[in-house]
Amino acid sequence: MNLVNIRKQLLVLLLTVTGFSAVQAQVWTLQQCIDTAQVYNKALQMSRNNTSISQQKRKEAIANLIPKITANADYKYFTDLPTQLMPAAIFGGPAGTFKETQFGVPHNINANLQLTMPLYNPQVFGAIQTTKIATELSDLQLQKTEEQIYFDISNLYYNGQLLLRQLSFIDSNIVNTSRLLKNMQLLKEQLMAKGTDVGKVQLQKEQLETQRELVNSRYEQVMNALKFAMGISLEQNINIVKDIQYKLSGEYTSTTAIDIRLANMQSKFLQSELSTLKRSKLPSLSLFGSYGKTGFGYDKQPNDFLKFYPIGFAGIQISYPLFNGTVTQRKLNQKRLEIKNSELQVQLVTEQNTMQIENVKRQLSVAQKSITTSISQIELAKTLYVQIFLQQKQGLASLTDVLLADSALREAQQNYLSAVVDYLKADLELKRLTNQIKNGN
Repeated sequence: MNLVNIRKQLLVLLLTVTGFSAVQAQVWTLQQCIDTAQVYNKALQMSRNNTSISQQKRKEAIANLIPKITANADYKYFTDLPTQLMPAAIFGGPAGTFKETQFGVPHNINANLQLTMPLYNPQVFGAIQTTKIATELSDLQLQKTEEQIYFDISNLYYNGQLLLRQLSFIDSNIVNTSRLLKNMQLLKEQLMAKGTDVGKVQLQKEQLETQRELVNSRYEQVMNALKFAMGISLEQNINIVKDIQYKLSGEYTSTTAIDIRLANMQSKFLQSELSTLKRSKLPSLSLFGSYGKTGFGYDKQPNDFLKFYPIGFAGIQISYPLFNGTVTQRKLNQKRLEIKNSELQVQLVTEQNTMQIENVKRQLSVAQKSITTSISQIELAKTLYVQIFLQQKQGLASLTDVLLADSALREAQQNYLSAVVDYLKADLELKRLTNQIKNGN
């Protein structure tokens, strides 16, 4: 009985904990969002399917080396038997004359198995090599899609965190303004402040509340975009981590960017196509054979019959293209020009990547300094606001001084948010350019 009671208590506890967790919205980390997108993002699923298609195409190219067996059967009923001309000299007639003769029977049946097997086909081997490179190219495209999804989700997640930070600042400012409003109302009751002064503070509070509604609406939009990128239902309620985690370093181990690797692989793919075109001028050799039976039937009296006779053969066929109207040569010329463009594209992408890395590093350095400066400015502005607010309560400072201090605080907060935005954008871009976006989260 004790064991049964313990189990019941554990079940009740489990249900209680589960119900409590269901009420609260789940807090998603950036990595959890990315992991979810790996499973549910539709663009990523399509990219994986494209990779599988490339793999199947390579297997299809390899399958061209496997022997092919074909079963054939046909039945013919001749209403008029084929006519042949026989030399009359065979029957003792004059030379140079012919006699019409009909051979065969009306019923003809053929059934056979045919086998063909390529012994040497340069185009098949070229296609195998080309599809292998195409598979590698598809893998790189999948990595680029993953990288773009990581980039988009990280960007949306950071935007959400920044909006939450902005909401926090606005809430803090509303508290300060509400406190100031109460103080001004008391002063007005004591005939120490004008009604216009109270109106100014009231207007500022309403403006902050309106701003909060706008920022909250933008936050909901960003959350919807994040859920869409993750591939989950928009109805699902999620929260994100409020604290912005960033490290003021911006140094990552640089590896070859996906765009450069794609350009190199595209050039390699074109080289393979050129090689296959050149091989099309070479001879091909194949083995073929057939075995079956041929049936002849006659359905008239007195000699009706249906007889089958075996037939089989094997052979080797060689095919050598001699001239195709310079079509191949024109294709070769086109492919060589495409390769030149591809080589230029590799150089262009490489140089562009180097230039972008240098620019982003400079942006990152400036943003780091701006964050450090804006943090100290916020602390200083908070201190000044508190001091001036206390002075205003004691009648040593005017409302204008308080409003100016409040404006300075909000400006410092906005400068901080702008600096963090610049830093996160530059940091994310640097991760992408150095191929570290998967490892940098």
